[in-house]
Amino acid sequence: MLIKGLDPRIDKVWYVPAFLLWPIIAGFSILGASLTGESISKLVTLSQPWLILWNFVYIFFLGGPFQEEFGWRGYALPRLQARHSAFVSSVVLGVIWAVWHLPLNFMYWLGPQYEVGLAMFMSTVILFVFVSIIFTWLYNNTKGSIFATLIFHTMLNLSTYVVFPVFETRNGPAYYFFSIIAVALIILAVFGGKEWFEIRAESKLKGWS
Repeated sequence: MLIKGLDPRIDKVWYVPAFLLWPIIAGFSILGASLTGESISKLVTLSQPWLILWNFVYIFFLGGPFQEEFGWRGYALPRLQARHSAFVSSVVLGVIWAVWHLPLNFMYWLGPQYEVGLAMFMSTVILFVFVSIIFTWLYNNTKGSIFATLIFHTMLNLSTYVVFPVFETRNGPAYYFFSIIAVALIILAVFGGKEWFEIRAESKLKGWS
């Protein structure tokens, strides 16, 4: 599984959402907060691109993706989809994923995003469910590529907490929350169809949209 997880051979078009979707969502959230009149601190990493590369490598290996994705998408998701539809599998995994991060809600010194998560735990669960739907969409369309979800997970953390620190703003989290829901609903409406609600045991081997 480790070798498969580091195999970059996926359809090149899927590198576009893997690298760009989360920066767009996080950047839009920061912009939304700014347009409401909120004062936004200087986005330091945008003026020092080398910091983006350094943080990408650090987050990829030590910031969660490498530790989690072999479990979430490498092990759990294909087994869930062998028994349930992609939609149900995404919801179940999203809830488990949110509970997994629950201890971080109590570590207030790690950042204000976790204080928000503690105060609005149900919102956190809902958010993770919709994020899980987006991850399943990428995973299935890259024929079960863990490497693609590793990049996707890294870009989520990098974009949201480093490049565009959404949770360090007052209004940014609301834009972030609803942007993710909107993207997930668009995926279900445009790329979903009945496949999302049928059991497709082969989905982990065959890309579909």
